Amino acid sequence: MKTVAFHTLGCKVNQYDTEAIATQFIEAGYEIVDFDQPADVFVINTCTVTNMSDRKSRQMIRRASRNNPQAKIVVVGCFAQTAPEEVQAIPGVNLVVGTNDRGQIVQLVEKLDLDEGYSLVGEIFQVDDFEEMSVTSFQGRTRAFLKIQDGCNQFCSYCKVPYARGKSRSRKSENIKEEVNNIVSQGYREIVLTGVHLGGYGSDLQPASSLAKITELISHIPGVQRVRISSVDPNEIDQHLLELLANNPHVCRHLHIPLQSGSDTILEKMRRKYRTTDYLQIVEKARELVPNIALTTDVIVGFPGESDELFQETYDFIKSIGFAKLHVFKYSPRTGTPAASFPEQVSNVDKERRSHQLIQLSDEMAFQFHQQFLGEIVEVLVEGQESDTVTGFTDNYLRVTGSFTKISEELVGQLVKVKINSVDAHQLTGILVEDV
Repeated sequence: MKTVAFHTLGCKVNQYDTEAIATQFIEAGYEIVDFDQPADVFVINTCTVTNMSDRKSRQMIRRASRNNPQAKIVVVGCFAQTAPEEVQAIPGVNLVVGTNDRGQIVQLVEKLDLDEGYSLVGEIFQVDDFEEMSVTSFQGRTRAFLKIQDGCNQFCSYCKVPYARGKSRSRKSENIKEEVNNIVSQGYREIVLTGVHLGGYGSDLQPASSLAKITELISHIPGVQRVRISSVDPNEIDQHLLELLANNPHVCRHLHIPLQSGSDTILEKMRRKYRTTDYLQIVEKARELVPNIALTTDVIVGFPGESDELFQETYDFIKSIGFAKLHVFKYSPRTGTPAASFPEQVSNVDKERRSHQLIQLSDEMAFQFHQQFLGEIVEVLVEGQESDTVTGFTDNYLRVTGSFTKISEELVGQLVKVKINSVDAHQLTGILVEDV
């Protein structure tokens, strides 16, 4: 049997795209093997969100080529889209495909010989329609990702993603419903909605739709038990969406709302479309309507012009909100973006120090948030099971470890109830209710 191996860098959208490409290879009779094993084809799905992402992408391409000189090397994704000539120049690369035209990869691969190199990277801003690539299974996962949007119209001053993904494009609701039914038929209990700019869903459709409308539609499809929204900007969270989280038992009580900075001065330089007062209003409204909602966020430290005083504004703002978790990123200049040429670039030493401060604050806030669940019974989607313990996540995205003595059946992929008896900054621990 022909074999193919995959390596994915970057975000959940890339993970979905890899699964969709893998589906095509499976349907063509290929067996998927581990990336460290010999294979006939290697597919590297690249990322370009930071300089480190570019470097890791190049490293994985070279590693695949060096270790498997008789294999066909296929490079796809954001780095391939923005730097196709650079990718094609790496020895051993046979096929370069960006962030579109991926539905014909298998046919192209099978026509190639090892001495050929071919690029299928077009002008991404000329792409008007969402590229349909369905996924039939999610390798090793208990949650199903569902990509409903691609591209971004934001053009934040630090970000290269719009140049890699093109303009915002939404998936049609009938195609979404078809894939959801397929996901449900395979027994998945949770669907995670993903997109490059998820909050922009539906604005390009006729008639126009919205993230709230498509989330509600999905939640009512028979068999759907959980719908999780992966990330949405604060200025795109409306009353309809918050009411869904508050009143619809199938919509997870978790919002990942990128902040990026708690300083209005820096937000303006970043070209973000909100200010701290707007963000705070959304947070207050969410907590008013949705008890025990988990709010998580992204923060960039060391953006050009971020003085110690402006960083302190960010630190104080984050602390005042009390997030369940932070994802902290050190600013990385991206060639071709406005911020790369801004004055007052921040030193790596200051970036590292500020990053460490926020990570420590994240742990403190997480511990404080987790404490309110002591003694409570929570519902957990089991993602792992070993001997007498299971691990998984609640609907508000809290990691839980539950122990048991009375249960012997396979629980991975099932929803169980756990009574919480201890917490720390990273997880909740308890006993399965059947054992209480």
